[in-house]
Amino acid sequence: MLRPQLRVYYGPQEDEQLEQSPHSGVTSVVNVPLREVLPLLVDAVRSKRTWLKDFENEEITLSLDLYEVLLAYQHYRRPSA
Repeated sequence: MLRPQLRVYYGPQEDEQLEQSPHSGVTSVVNVPLREVLPLLVDAVRSKRTWLKDFENEEITLSLDLYEVLLAYQHYRRPSA
């Protein structure tokens, strides 16, 4: 009788572009669409997940377009005096 073999599923690989660290050979960067990450982050913030504090000083890379939109949004969402 064959025993079932279990494997760890890491998600879809075709959309991700993995970059390897030149020193360790370990994957250090994963590029994914914002639409995959944003709902998870929103849920984590709303649920006040403590693991978010582990990453609060992490730097992220944004496209210039998105960065400019976020700056404009930040400016215009300020409460009026």
